[in-house]
This record gives sequence, C-alpha cells and structure tokens, in this order.
Amino acid sequence: MTAFRTLSLAMFKGFVRDKATLFFTFLFPLMFLVIFGLVLSDGAADRTKVAVVGDGPIVSALRDSGALELEPHHDEDAAVRKVRDGDLPAAVIVRGQRLEVRFAQSDQVEAATVVGIVNGFVDKANLAATGQPPRYAFAAEKVEDAALKPIQYLTPGILSWGVAVSAVFGSALTLVSWRRKQVLRRIRLAPVSATSVLSSRLLVSAGVALVQGAIFVGIAALPLFGLTLSGQWWLAIPLLLLGTIAFFALGMLVGAFAKTEESASAAANIVVLPMAFLSGTFFPVDRAPAWLQAVSQAFPLRHMNDGMVDVLVRGKGVEALLVPASVLTGFTLVVAVLASRVFKWEE
Repeated sequence: MTAFRTLSLAMFKGFVRDKATLFFTFLFPLMFLVIFGLVLSDGAADRTKVAVVGDGPIVSALRDSGALELEPHHDEDAAVRKVRDGDLPAAVIVRGQRLEVRFAQSDQVEAATVVGIVNGFVDKANLAATGQPPRYAFAAEKVEDAALKPIQYLTPGILSWGVAVSAVFGSALTLVSWRRKQVLRRIRLAPVSATSVLSSRLLVSAGVALVQGAIFVGIAALPLFGLTLSGQWWLAIPLLLLGTIAFFALGMLVGAFAKTEESASAAANIVVLPMAFLSGTFFPVDRAPAWLQAVSQAFPLRHMNDGMVDVLVRGKGVEALLVPASVLTGFTLVVAVLASRVFKWEE
C-alpha cells in the first residue's frame, strides 16, 4: 500500500504540473461543449426557414402553425437562387391552385422535412375542399419534456469523448515517457509490483474522469445552457468509471507499440477522433447509412454515449446500464489481454 500511495501521488502531481495535459483534459473538450451549447441554445433555430413566393390559404395555414419560418419573396428567380446558393433549403412557390416546392438536393434532411410539412398541409386543404368529414384522426406529441434543450444531448456525448481522450492519452503518453526515461526499468528493479503501477495510474485516471464529469455537468447546468438532470442521473458515475478503464486499456495498447510521445499522441488521435465522429459524439449517428451504424456498434464510445444519454436525458434506470456496461467490460478484457502480451518494460 505504501508503494501504491507513493506512485499514485507522484502520478497525480505529474498530471497537475503538466499544463498541456490539463488543457487537453479539461479545457479542450469544454470548448466544444460551450461552442455547441451557445450555437444551439436559440430555440428558434429548431424551425426551418424557407422562401415563399405568393400567398394563399395554405401559406396562411403554414404561417399560423409555426411549423416553418417563412421568408416572403416577390421574385421567384431570387427565391430559387437562394436555394441554389445554399442559403435556404427550399422555396415554396404559389401558382394559383398549385403549390411547388423547389428544394436543394445537397440538404436532403431539411428538404425532406419541408416537402413533408407542405405536402401534409396540401392534403389537409384538399380534404377540407371536398366537404367530407375526416375518417381518421391524427395527433403528434413529444415524449420528452417540452423544455428539453439541445444541451441535454450535447453534454453526455462530449463528456464521454473527453473521458476517452483523457484516459487514452494519459496512459499511452505516460507509458511511452516512462519507458524512454528508464522509469519503468527502475520500477521493475524496485520492490514494486506491476499491479501497483497500473492500479495507481488507473486510480488517477478515474479521479480525473470524475472531476471532468462534475465540471462538465456544473457548466452545462448554468442558466446560460440550462442542463437539467433527470431520473437516476447518478448512474452516469459507473459508466464514467467503466469507460475510463476501457479507454485506459486502449491507451496501454497504443503505448506498447509507440516509440515516442509524438507517435503515441498521433496514434491515439487516429484511434479516438474517428471513433468520436462515428459514435454520435458531435452529431446523431442515426442519420448515417445503415452499414455505418452497424460498424459503430463495435466501438465502445458508441455504447458509452448511448448509456450516458439514457441515464442523463431519458431518465432510465439501472436497466439502461446492462448493454453499455457489458460492452465496456468485454472491450476492457480483450484489449487488456492484448496489451499485456505486447507490453515492454524497456525499448
């Protein structure tokens, strides 16, 4: 225990004194949280803005419903030009009893939204013109709290990514640095077990992850952003710890192959950054092609993101931890075995 405490304290001091590590552990991920949180904090951004040329009952119904933000235009060519230039996703053009939607193929998601909304209003108007009562009733309602804000979805993903970056870089760079400076060789010759060395570094990584979680949630909960914790939010703590262990093992594997700190940093970036984009950290992965969604299921960060959203946003209970915890645990065991096989005390 004396060796464990001494090593843990030494690693903690080394972490705190390294300004670059502190920046990339705390400030760098927080920059993304603040930027995305500020950009998406305006509730009006939820409505799609489209150009409108002409007027009529359907345009009035669209305006009154608030489903779309209408930008009136008198010149049809000017409205279509804004769509072609990418300024607007679509333009609604009224020609007497005929409505045309000119949309941009480059923005398929927004264009499909506009076409679906306008088509729904046209169908409703056609039914009203027949004078027949509607045979079917339709109702739509959000299943989440009406006050739900984008920050609710941003915080879990960026926090998971921040923990992954910290754990991978921390273990990989420490391992390479200690091997190059012959620190591992001295530790091996000293009466200190390899378990004490690994567990002390893992303890520091776990402590950093908990501090990251507290800082992220604290900043996101400020009135400027408005994060609201729901349900059993504290279930995010075991996910943070399991994720830290999983990515710590991944960092050990990277550090076992890397020869220098620069190569370890580059390899860690190659592993973590694409995983973040493919795991739904910065944008919903459900908009990706089906094959890409299937590939993302193999990444531990995808399951960590899903679990964090379930417990922090959707208010789910301990059952939401079953799949993420199983995947993270299995990933840790497999990668830890591989890392132990290729681990080297000296160059």
